[in-house]
Formats: sequence, structure tokens, C-alpha cells
Amino acid sequence: MAALAAGLVLAGTGAAAAQGRGGEDGMPESFRPGEIIDNGHRFFGSVSRGLALTVEEATRRWGQPNGYILGQEASGAIVGGVRYGEGTLYTRNAGQRRVYWQGPSLGFDVGGDGARTMMLVYNLPSVRSLYRRYGGVDGSAYFIGGFGMTAVVNDNVVVVPIRSGVGARLGINIGYLKFTEQPTWNPF
Repeated sequence: MAALAAGLVLAGTGAAAAQGRGGEDGMPESFRPGEIIDNGHRFFGSVSRGLALTVEEATRRWGQPNGYILGQEASGAIVGGVRYGEGTLYTRNAGQRRVYWQGPSLGFDVGGDGARTMMLVYNLPSVRSLYRRYGGVDGSAYFIGGFGMTAVVNDNVVVVPIRSGVGARLGINIGYLKFTEQPTWNPF
């Protein structure tokens, strides 16, 4: 729980002010929390109460996202770890785009998991701006299954992964997610 709080504080620094409501200010139009929750209910299924609470917390911290990603991922770690995922980015102004992410981590972390993932994207000026590295802190503590939220940041763009997964994982790590247009096995 402390790792989650640390990740949220780290990601929230300097990002809460700009929310990208869309329209006159030049930022793409944002998604209302109700829309995100409805799409998440369809995607996640049985963990929908936890999803609603998590989306509400993210909206309270960072405002309304102007994009979101629905996908799946797998990760594993023994001190050092890797994470690979794929999904679809949804935006109001650029439609849907297939995206891939991967990244290394380092910390006191052991285990493996597979997860359905929703990522809320804040302050994204264009789809091209997503394709870079986002650093942050992540923590996990579950056996068999779990649900959690963290946040990663690059400049003013905040990505908040919300995961519902199965596996066994315990630890805290620091790392990054790198988003790409094509799949790759290179996590760096």
C-alpha cells in the first residue's frame, strides 16, 4: 500500500494542474469518469466495484483523461523484472490505435503475473506523444489474484495503469514503461 501511495505522489507532482478538457484550449477532448467506468466494467467484468473506486481516485488526483488504453500484459521479476503488454488506445480526436508497451524494473520484487489492464492517459497532446518512456514506482502484494493502480510520468503526460491480474507477486520496484507502435522483445 505504501508503494502505491509513493507511486501516486511521484506521478501527481506537477501534473494535476493541466487536465486537457478539450475544445478551446487546444487540448484533445477528455473522457468523463462515467464513460471510463462503463467501458472498464465491460472489459474487467467481476472486479467492477474496485475499478469504479480506482477510476474515481485517479479522476480526483489528475482530472479527466483525454485517452485510455484497454489491453493485457504479463510480467515477472526476481529482483530485476520485465513487463510486456499490448492493447488499444482510445482517443476522441484520433480514434483507436494499437499500442504495445514493455519495460524493465529493478527492486525488491519477486513473482509473476498476467493482467487485464486499463491505462488512463492524461494531458496527451497527440498520439505520437505517447511513444516514449514513462518512469515510476510500482508495488505489488498478492497471491493468486489482485487489483491495483500506479502512475508513470513523462514531462506533463501521466499514464495510470489499473491492473486486475492473476499470479503471485510481492515487492516494490522502480522502472519504466516504453510505448511503441510495433511489438518488440527489447524492454529497453
